Amino acid sequence: MKKVKDFIWKPSMTVEELTDNFSSLGYQSIELNHAIDVILKMKRTNSKVFLTFTSNMVTSGLRGFFAQLCEMKMVDILVTTSGSIEEDIMKSLGEDFEVSNFHADDTSLHERGENRVGNLVIRNESYMKFEDKMGEVLNKIYDKKKRISSSELLYEIGLQLDDENSILYQASKNNIPIYCPGIADSSFGFQLFMFQQKNPDFIVDTILDMNRIVTDLSFDEKKGLISLGGSISKHYAIFSALLSGGFDYAVYLTTSHATSGSLSGATTQEAKSWGKLKDDAEASTVNGDVSITFPLIMCSVLDKLEKEGLV
Repeated sequence: MKKVKDFIWKPSMTVEELTDNFSSLGYQSIELNHAIDVILKMKRTNSKVFLTFTSNMVTSGLRGFFAQLCEMKMVDILVTTSGSIEEDIMKSLGEDFEVSNFHADDTSLHERGENRVGNLVIRNESYMKFEDKMGEVLNKIYDKKKRISSSELLYEIGLQLDDENSILYQASKNNIPIYCPGIADSSFGFQLFMFQQKNPDFIVDTILDMNRIVTDLSFDEKKGLISLGGSISKHYAIFSALLSGGFDYAVYLTTSHATSGSLSGATTQEAKSWGKLKDDAEASTVNGDVSITFPLIMCSVLDKLEKEGLV
């Protein structure tokens, strides 16, 4: 049996060295170290890798890291929520989100036209610029196609952006599909609704995406999942893999717990009961703030893969 080891700091310690120490430290540090190993196996076996995340992670500074992972071809398929799309577009237009605090005076924020997401703030002006951009973008797409899947729509939007830190831009540039099953649930969805009022023959067909994501997967290829948070993004990915035998590898990063019965808290073991993960799938769940755990995990993974010549 492996023994617990004391953690000792040393000068110039790298992220890789830090997380290597986690393997014998205890509690969630051991789970985080295991998550690194699982993702390394995904990449070493040439698995098709899904990355799923929710909009609050794009509100944070993780947005640029997601784009970088697309540029480096570390992921093959993205699944996210509609809020992620609008906030990626806002940031691509040069809009900055601000750091506030969890105990801000929300009434005052509202009076100033500022909207709080945890300890971050988005100004109303950012939404106004986003709305102006959407009119321009959708008109160009409408001229090309009247009926379009949500993944095709997001691909076309990415082609119109000019920001290397944009998820949409990098996904389109590197031919990585973005699936957004709940596309109507945000200001982005409202802009689609408003555009359709003027152009009733413009249809965003999310069912077309199900056909694409299912036919893109096969029983023969290995599949890996990195799920950040949970929600509809997580379920869309694991359900699509169910129809092709389930995932071979999975890493869940979440703050939710299984006792609630929610999808966000559902464990990798529970997923095996549905066939969404294979019986012998290698999986890890790390409980903690994704803005902390994900950079630690992925920076360590990238350091190791770089040494192996795989990135």
